[in-house]
Amino acid sequence: MTQLSVGIPTSLNGPLRPSAPAAGLRADGERLACSLEELSQIGRLPSGAVRRLAFSDEDRAARSLVRQWMLEAGMEVRIDAAGNLIGRYEGLDPQAPVLATGSHIDTVPEGGRYDGALGVMAGLEVVRVLAGQGQRLHHPLEVIVFADEESSMVGCKTLVGRGSDDPASYVTALGLPIEAALASIGGDWEQRASARRAPEEIAAFLELHVEQGGVLEAVGKEIGVVEGVVGQQRYTISVSGQANHAGTTPMGMRRDALTTAAQIILAVEDMALHFPGDPVATVGKLQVWPNAANIVPGRVEFTLDMRDLSHSVIDHMRAHLERKIEHIAVASRTRIAMTPQFVVDPSPADPRIQEVITESCQQLGLSYTHLPSRASHDSQELGRLTAMGMIFVPSRDGVSHSADEYTSPEQCEQGVNVLLQSLIRLDASLAGS
Repeated sequence: MTQLSVGIPTSLNGPLRPSAPAAGLRADGERLACSLEELSQIGRLPSGAVRRLAFSDEDRAARSLVRQWMLEAGMEVRIDAAGNLIGRYEGLDPQAPVLATGSHIDTVPEGGRYDGALGVMAGLEVVRVLAGQGQRLHHPLEVIVFADEESSMVGCKTLVGRGSDDPASYVTALGLPIEAALASIGGDWEQRASARRAPEEIAAFLELHVEQGGVLEAVGKEIGVVEGVVGQQRYTISVSGQANHAGTTPMGMRRDALTTAAQIILAVEDMALHFPGDPVATVGKLQVWPNAANIVPGRVEFTLDMRDLSHSVIDHMRAHLERKIEHIAVASRTRIAMTPQFVVDPSPADPRIQEVITESCQQLGLSYTHLPSRASHDSQELGRLTAMGMIFVPSRDGVSHSADEYTSPEQCEQGVNVLLQSLIRLDASLAGS
């Protein structure tokens, strides 16, 4: 038996072997659609949206249903101290590192039926297909339902050893203390260290997810081969001018904080449009004081969110904007401060896994394109532990976190088949490396 070398889990080495004998297996699209629909009924609102906040009664009911399905599929099921629900389908070599897949089933307050849930149901469907044909991969296969992806990300962060030891740093959607929240789903805050996985335990992690954007639909492709999850830098920018009478203060004598902020906001947009690479930058929240119709604004605060696959691109954007702000401050006679909120490093997808996904698309006759994920996912953290890859399927009109979120049954089935074939290929290549 040959296992992945300890200490180099974040990149798959060596040439890829031909696909495994089970390459002709296909997902049962009707079974997949029925499972997605049944799961979506838990927390369904009259609007059609799904409200399944982490650690809520609805979340626990959904986790119980998925656990039941895992057991019925022949999986061993456990809950780790971080609240992750983990189903294991044993491999031909129980000592081999696991291939892992999965996502989350908690939602935002008015979410859709596919965000996260598709990734979990996809992993379950892969096991159902293998078990139904009496087949096993060489490596054990784990399907992971990560705890609280939408808020604290306690599940994935703890699993990779990046979780904070300060319970106050975890903010849950229900406002529960993290200790009580984890206890409610079978986790244990005091034993959280036991949930950490060593790099050599997981050979690779693949996540199927709806795109939550409109790129695939716009370019007419069926599958997105994700290049990585972008890094983020977020700032609060404050502009201090002078509040004054709107009628008696001549234009040339004003120190208008709002018009100054407008210049910065336009500079942010121009920067993102023309910077090398494919970055995005957003001003999403703005507050004005004193916020009265007859007063020149004296103070403005707004947020800046910058994202790109390259950490250096984001750093250069920040430096460029800081220089621009210095000039604007002098010209407008205002004081401008740029205060960091948080920084999240990019998480690149493993190149070899991208190749495996591409080959699976070609085998299945599905069109594809490469693109980044600009939203955070559990994969973002898993990619800091092991070789990671993501597969996107289209979101109609680019809508997500909404009752209008929709990916057709055919598109879901296509995504699961790509996941299935990619896992089979990875299993064969790693077993023979």
